[in-house]
Amino acid sequence: MAIPPKFLNVGGGSKNVWLPDYLHGFDHCLLDIDPRGEPDLLCDARELATQKPGQFDAIYCSHNLEHYYSHEVPTVLRGFLHVLKPGGFVEIRVPDIGALFVEVMKRQLDIDDVVYTSGRGDIRVLDMLYGYGPEIESTGQDFYAHKTGFTQKSLARALKSAGFGMRITRPGRERELLMYGFTPRPTASQIKLLNLKLPD
Repeated sequence: MAIPPKFLNVGGGSKNVWLPDYLHGFDHCLLDIDPRGEPDLLCDARELATQKPGQFDAIYCSHNLEHYYSHEVPTVLRGFLHVLKPGGFVEIRVPDIGALFVEVMKRQLDIDDVVYTSGRGDIRVLDMLYGYGPEIESTGQDFYAHKTGFTQKSLARALKSAGFGMRITRPGRERELLMYGFTPRPTASQIKLLNLKLPD
């Protein structure tokens, strides 16, 4: 019987979160610093370099990378490379701050104005930049705060500096930046799995 591929869900909170369809055939390993979600790996992503190398075929990091200071991001990304198998890849989703800047200017929004309404409630400019205020207030946990932000260029640059080869961006969910990083390029099976179109 073939061993299924394995992915690391970085900071997902629990295994009940939404996941891309392609990951449903993978073994799910959850990493989180909050024990309430019963993570498989109770760990800070800044400490991934202390873990066994080459464990995972893929890493899924959704709305977690912005919770580290900008000077810590390289450590987190190098940790991703450390625990990925050779030829593995990462999927990163973060708020699209570049798109937010455009929207703020176009709509003449102030920092307390609502950008959009989600299932969690109104999302203000302030929330996209610094973290969802009601969640931070109700939990008293400052690890929900945003400590940095990304545009398409800055995220691609961070992945390249950390050692990822090809970076591919595609549309994410609402006001979300979605980027894949490969080591060094996507394989034929990854291109099929992710339904990718490679740049010319």
